[in-house]
Amino acid sequence: MSSPVSSNVVESIIDQFGADHFKSAQQLRASALNELKKSGLPHAKHEEYKFTHLTKVLEKDFNAKHFNTSETNTGKFDLHLLPELEADHIVLVNGHFKKELSTLKNSAKDISIRSLEDVLNENNELLTDSFDTLRSAYKDPFSSLNTSFWTGGLYIQVPGNTQLKYPVVIYNFYDSRHDNILINSRILGMIGNDSAMQIIERSENIGENKVFNNSTEEFIVGEKATFSFYKIQNEKKDLTQINNTLVHQKESSKLSHGIFTFNGSMIRNNTTVVIDGENCESQMNGLYLINDKSHVDNHSVVDHKKPNSFSNELYKGVLDGQSKGVFNGKIFVRPHAQKTNAFQSNRNILLTDTATINTKPQLEIWADDVKCSHGCTSGQLDDEALFYLQSRGIDKSTAKAILLYAFAYEVVEGISNEYLKNYLDKLITEKLHIPNP
Repeated sequence: MSSPVSSNVVESIIDQFGADHFKSAQQLRASALNELKKSGLPHAKHEEYKFTHLTKVLEKDFNAKHFNTSETNTGKFDLHLLPELEADHIVLVNGHFKKELSTLKNSAKDISIRSLEDVLNENNELLTDSFDTLRSAYKDPFSSLNTSFWTGGLYIQVPGNTQLKYPVVIYNFYDSRHDNILINSRILGMIGNDSAMQIIERSENIGENKVFNNSTEEFIVGEKATFSFYKIQNEKKDLTQINNTLVHQKESSKLSHGIFTFNGSMIRNNTTVVIDGENCESQMNGLYLINDKSHVDNHSVVDHKKPNSFSNELYKGVLDGQSKGVFNGKIFVRPHAQKTNAFQSNRNILLTDTATINTKPQLEIWADDVKCSHGCTSGQLDDEALFYLQSRGIDKSTAKAILLYAFAYEVVEGISNEYLKNYLDKLITEKLHIPNP
């Protein structure tokens, strides 16, 4: 049942867009909007959002149909780019692909990067066969909101038998200089058979008003393809994020996924991985180093539909101040998914009595020949390890930082991109206030 607040939000967005908006992808938008009106946006009694309360955020007035982003200029973004990393640098402003602000290193024959809205208007087959197929199966109210009202978007296609030489870096810039804004950003990625692609994603609010970004990202990973997707969250306190990431793995494909959270007022990450082929591998990592009153909620679903595949999840958190963390991980092993190996671990360190973590690992297994496990831990730093370092002449604050660094770095040490690994190492070091050697 929807709450009055969520009903008012939906009706306000409908009024802002008008009837013409629903002529694009008409059936999908209408279906998603109908689902949204029935379910409403999550409130305090919604089981999947029981620890993440968004009512106060939704009560704010947001402009969901944004002003023309053409007034933004290159200079506004220069300080945010990663110039030392050779990559395709893709800029989105309020969910719209800005080709004139982007720079490409990969050959045009190896990758297609376009406005998603333009592609879907040209290709009805893509609209029916690939777009929104996972969202409709793994429903979340905010993903339904996104399908109803997304504009612009980004489409990335890598053809078969293509190993991209350079990674793709996506910069989501939110220009809130004129108003509080609600953005329904959308990405569709298609990785062809026997191909490989790596994406690194960052977000930044370049205005002074409030931003509510509600994103849905779908990736279809072809047979024997390799896909790496890393999301860095280091945002201002006036940015609320709801991220729905959905990955469809086909036979013998490999996935490496990581979410690294350092700042943000309210962040919810929903990650769904559907293993729909034999001999797949999926590694999902998450790290959240948060303080003050930050709230970070990671929900994951790994759905094993086919046999002989492997998945592993490792999520770790360090919580300081009055920060709040949530982890809810579900693993499904379907009846035909024999010989599945699926593992999940969530570990947390609480640095204050006012920091909190709610963690709930879940397994639902319908096959009998599997190896599956899950576990979670929450507590303080190891006193014995701390004492040992101090007994070697290391002061307490430095010893504490060393232990926290070792705890956190495990999540990033397996990343093959050395530039990204070093960049994350720098963010971890800064967040934990570790002095330079």
